[in-house]
Amino acid sequence: MRNKTLLLALTLAGLVHIPPTQAGEREDLEALRQTSLAILDALVEKGILTRDAADQLVRDAERKGKEQVAAAAREEATVVRVPYIPETVKREIREQIRQEVVAQAKTERWGDVNAVPEWVGRLKWEGDVRLRYQGDYFPDGNASPDNLQAAGVPVNNTEDDRDRWRARARLGLLAKVTDSISAGLRITTGNTSDPVSTNVTLGDSFNKYDLALDRAFVKLDPMDWLSVSGGRIPNPFFSTDLVWDDDLNFDGLAATFKPWARESLTFKPFFTVGAFPLQEVESSDTNKAKDKWLFAAQAGVDWRAGAYARWRFGLAYYDYRNVAGVRNPTPLANGYYDETEPEFRQKGNSLYVIDSDANNNGNPGGEYDPLWGLAADYRLLNFTAMADLAHFDPLHVILSADVVKNIGYDRAEVADRMGAGYKEKTLGWHAKLTLGRPAIELAGDWQVFLGYRHLERDAVLDAFTDSDFRLGGTDARGYYLGGMYGIDRNAWLAARWMSGDEIDGLPFGVDVLQLDFNARF
Repeated sequence: MRNKTLLLALTLAGLVHIPPTQAGEREDLEALRQTSLAILDALVEKGILTRDAADQLVRDAERKGKEQVAAAAREEATVVRVPYIPETVKREIREQIRQEVVAQAKTERWGDVNAVPEWVGRLKWEGDVRLRYQGDYFPDGNASPDNLQAAGVPVNNTEDDRDRWRARARLGLLAKVTDSISAGLRITTGNTSDPVSTNVTLGDSFNKYDLALDRAFVKLDPMDWLSVSGGRIPNPFFSTDLVWDDDLNFDGLAATFKPWARESLTFKPFFTVGAFPLQEVESSDTNKAKDKWLFAAQAGVDWRAGAYARWRFGLAYYDYRNVAGVRNPTPLANGYYDETEPEFRQKGNSLYVIDSDANNNGNPGGEYDPLWGLAADYRLLNFTAMADLAHFDPLHVILSADVVKNIGYDRAEVADRMGAGYKEKTLGWHAKLTLGRPAIELAGDWQVFLGYRHLERDAVLDAFTDSDFRLGGTDARGYYLGGMYGIDRNAWLAARWMSGDEIDGLPFGVDVLQLDFNARF
């Protein structure tokens, strides 16, 4: 009986179907199954088992085999096979992932609660507001306004002191278009008929202030040593207010070259050239005037003489074209050269009448109002120097000087227009000493200055020189002094006293006091 039971168990084991993983195992198991089935058939023939019992054994064996196969499949599905990765490869993967994540975080500014779009970071705003009290004080002995106006000097008051409250506001935007291209805009108070002042005078029945587009330019920096600007641009020249007022901007194109800009040299040259249209004239058979231009070039050098001394020198040539007035040849040809009259002037330059009173400028029977033209041509040679001495840093001693000569003055032409014996006055110079901080930025910063200027009537165009000293223009000499004091960051008080008189023209002197509060942002 025991042998029969063992034989039956082996037979059942052979009937259980377990899928082999290799071809040889599959053939062996199939042979075992066939042998088990043959044993069952033999047991049935011997009468040990009935056919029904043998068939039931086969069904039970197949069911159990399927259950084992299913269990094995489930166990196989839960197994995770991890290939071996060398430690060096792991480090390379970690570093690559870190770099990608950091780059993305910087670009998208992860975790920055104040994150803004990328283009906002390419815009830079700047501006300032200035409040000013200005007092104009006239001495005794000035010529009357009528006498000055008869000589072409646009002055309405020479005797009565004047007090004014004034304001200035400017807002500028600089946009970085690409790494080498930028664009700038600036709006300011003032009016479009005065290029050298951005002030507005308070006391106009609460009327609103006018705003003007003061700058609109594109700047290209294709190389470290080259910068090109076009449009309405800031003054590109190293200069003082002897030639160019601080509020003046230029229309046109300018390029600055700075060789060896990246080199650690104590002696670095620079060169600037520019072409600037002053007045576009639509010439015709009845309008003989020509376009007015300014062509300019400057060569200079920055010199660092040791750790505490910095010098700068510049030699400039300014060539004005077609700015001298041309007299209309006959009364019948009146109007041919009317547009040779300057569009804007302050006072001081030599003038002569370029029209006749035949048609009284289109106002027959009215008061005669002559057209004034410049009597001289202007080609200026200008030398400017500045020294910043910081031996007592943070206290600086700053010296500046400026000399200008109008080498385009033609005595014969001016004599023909003004009459024989008219004196040539074509030299200007200026010197200034500043003590304190170079710029007022923080509370407690201070600066004081003292200067003297001498600007003869035809040394420069009176239209573009400083508009404050002697209330603007040439034929002016005198001193000025003042100071500034910082009361907070980017906020300061300033005071300036200017005492100016004529050099050889009609008597006209004025002392000007300016008290300012400035805020910059």
